[in-house]
Amino acid sequence: MKRPRIRAPPPIFEILKNKNFENLEDLKMTKINLREFYPRYYNEDCFAEVSVEVAAELLSNKRYEETYSRTIRREKVYSLDMDDGTETAAFICSTDNPEAVIEMMERHCGLCRALNSLPEIQGQRIDAHYLIGISQQEIANAEGVTKGSVSISIARGLKAMRKFLNKN
Repeated sequence: MKRPRIRAPPPIFEILKNKNFENLEDLKMTKINLREFYPRYYNEDCFAEVSVEVAAELLSNKRYEETYSRTIRREKVYSLDMDDGTETAAFICSTDNPEAVIEMMERHCGLCRALNSLPEIQGQRIDAHYLIGISQQEIANAEGVTKGSVSISIARGLKAMRKFLNKN
């Protein structure tokens, strides 16, 4: 017989276990320790009387958060919503070699410095074409210039970046 993967008692059972209730009025409210649910805000025990439904919902949410954090740790899941570069490094670099990761980061910093060394219009055009993926014709239409001038500007910018990287 196969056992279910996750077994947990119903949330209300956990709240109500080991409690002695004398009448039905006692079943409607229960005390919870707010420090268990909000450890960042409560440094010491703070008890509040809440309805059983609220306590069950808080407990369910706490379980969900704990399960989520265990999943993140176990599966090493990365969020694409973060802007700290962690995800990019994790997806681009598929090696566990720290030297390769550091080399990739240094290369990235060098490219950023080379791009920042260009005149503003060249840098914007290279950024738009290569990093954002906008075509040269669309860049030309947006700026009100010809496609040829955008193409020449991008080519000169790439040449200047190559020169900058070879020099440094």
